[in-house]
Amino acid sequence: MSAESATLYYRDRVSDKVYQASLAQKNGGWVVNFAFGRRGATLQTGTKTTKPVPFEKAKAIYDKLVREKTGKGYTPGPDGTPYQYTDNEQRATGLLPQLLNPIDAVEAARLLNDPAWWMQEKKDGKRVIIRKEGEITGINRKGLIIGLPTLIVAHARALPGNFVIDGECVGDTLFAFDCLSRDGADLTAQPYSHRCQTLMTFVRSKGNIVCLPTAASPAAKNDFFKSMQRQQKEGVVFKKADTPYTPGRPNTGGTQLKHKFYATASCIVAKVNDKRSVALEVFANKKERVEAGNVTIPPNVPLPKEGAIIEIRYLYAFKESGRLYQPTFLGVRDDIEPKACTATQLKYRAPSEDDEP
Repeated sequence: MSAESATLYYRDRVSDKVYQASLAQKNGGWVVNFAFGRRGATLQTGTKTTKPVPFEKAKAIYDKLVREKTGKGYTPGPDGTPYQYTDNEQRATGLLPQLLNPIDAVEAARLLNDPAWWMQEKKDGKRVIIRKEGEITGINRKGLIIGLPTLIVAHARALPGNFVIDGECVGDTLFAFDCLSRDGADLTAQPYSHRCQTLMTFVRSKGNIVCLPTAASPAAKNDFFKSMQRQQKEGVVFKKADTPYTPGRPNTGGTQLKHKFYATASCIVAKVNDKRSVALEVFANKKERVEAGNVTIPPNVPLPKEGAIIEIRYLYAFKESGRLYQPTFLGVRDDIEPKACTATQLKYRAPSEDDEP
């Protein structure tokens, strides 16, 4: 039994990060600590063990932590090249998507009426970049080569010329919303309006690769926004029309932003779980209660008791299971009766989407 430590790095065009993990003795047992942040800055610290544990347990926690970080692209190499010296090195493409920060309803209302911003539906799938350079290559949000559904590959092969397009994959369909390269010409420095129009010249609205509809004028955006809400879609994405494609996620703000249509529901606490979460239930009818998933209770809030009524913010409920997706605890409700906690108050996922995440 011996102490261990690892220093891992991650660097790309927008990030330069360091992650440190350590396995050390303390008070007759062993602890696993970590530190992370931008290279050269003061690191944030934390622990994976709130109290000392036996060596075997601590070693398992430490090994899992290091595996998780290397799996995300961190490497022992000080140059921080993603996936260097790992099994994923040959899968790394260097192509990374532009990621979005969320905005609230007030900011969304402002952008709806600002002609400088265009808007699209936010799909709930897997982020995928497709590169066609003779061969068809699928690339995930980590920049790694992945497999693609056969129907999407066939459609990509049938499209004219070479290209790199960005989109969201839902089942056997890729909803394309950006074009990064066309016939060898890099378009990332071009404004979004140009990239979007280029995309629409060779990707149509039918098939297994389709262009995501875009609204540009304030009137069109407001109509589209209301339509998405009526259809209980996940949300919308705003993109500033005159800006380039910038890989990664900015610390705040940005030129591409997302707004999700969250809902709220009153639920009954069916059980208090371990690790500060509670099981939720709602009434399916006057007598029968059904599960609605679990929600984490913040550490600065007292755990609600079994039978309490609590308010939950969530994105939608799964039709098959009734579980809430992305639930957030808002507070205890002492002003309503349990009979008001019914399944009829839930907003279900749009029928065109899959039933599980």
